[in-house]
Amino acid sequence: MKAAVRDRFGSPDVVELREIDRPMPEDQEVLVRVRAASLNMADWYDVMGRPYVGRTQMGLRKPKSDRLGVDYAGTVEAVGRDVTEFRPGDEVFGGRNGAYAEYVCARADRAIVLKPGSVTFEQAAAVPIAAITALQGLRDKGQLQPGQKVLINGASGGVGTFAVQIAKALGAEVTAVCSTRNVDIARSIGADHVVDYTREDFTRSDERYDLMLDVAGSRSWSECKRVLTPQATLVIVGGPKTNRLLGPLGHLVKVRLAAVGSSQKVVFFIARFNKPDMAVLRELLESGKVTSVIDRRYELSEIADALRYIGEGHAQGKIVLSV
Repeated sequence: MKAAVRDRFGSPDVVELREIDRPMPEDQEVLVRVRAASLNMADWYDVMGRPYVGRTQMGLRKPKSDRLGVDYAGTVEAVGRDVTEFRPGDEVFGGRNGAYAEYVCARADRAIVLKPGSVTFEQAAAVPIAAITALQGLRDKGQLQPGQKVLINGASGGVGTFAVQIAKALGAEVTAVCSTRNVDIARSIGADHVVDYTREDFTRSDERYDLMLDVAGSRSWSECKRVLTPQATLVIVGGPKTNRLLGPLGHLVKVRLAAVGSSQKVVFFIARFNKPDMAVLRELLESGKVTSVIDRRYELSEIADALRYIGEGHAQGKIVLSV
């Protein structure tokens, strides 16, 4: 099968398509013929080998794994002998390392669920990491309740577009912060209020929010706390990538230290795949409460171009690969 691989850290040019052995499903696994995959900023960091502190996990001098990608959607090709939930021909989506390939094996009891028939492979492939980050950030870390006011800073990217819709599905009043070119997108996916940060400083607003989901990581604690209620929570899920040593962690450390002693909470987390949350996302897709916003489509053979584009940091929603 063809798969996107790399043997060293570097620019997207180090990634190439290579013929490798097709995996065989073990007893508890399913073999999926990948029809579409999607990119996340984590993939760009993985290729670049940044931030450098992350190389304790990625590999010090070279990548521990030559494979790339996590989000996928496709058709079950074969199942292991212990698998009863899926059968060949089922259309599924989920998250598994090595998704930028023609085939992937995934544990049937983990982050893989049936794809709604009303959703395309590309739309489903856009969901896993970004949507599960938004869901866990709002529901679990932010403890969002119906009727609360939530501010989403960075509402036009992959996580942000899902966060706007999931917050609405949870019954919140949503304010989306984005640039001028993304205002219409934010409105179209259900934001109650949209702030164009090129024209208005949301931290100088008279509004107060019960929860702020910060995807952009563009504001200091002193700016954020101005618009938070006394018991509010700031959930940080992203930050500037300019710090090569710490990456987004540098922003987190600054905010956490500045917030010491405050009645407001600052939370940072990395999303964890699990089957129940994938099932929740499936239901949201099937009901139409959540839809994927897709910016650009690339072929698997154009993976380097896709990685370069996401690295620019201006994607409107998600970038998908057709496999």
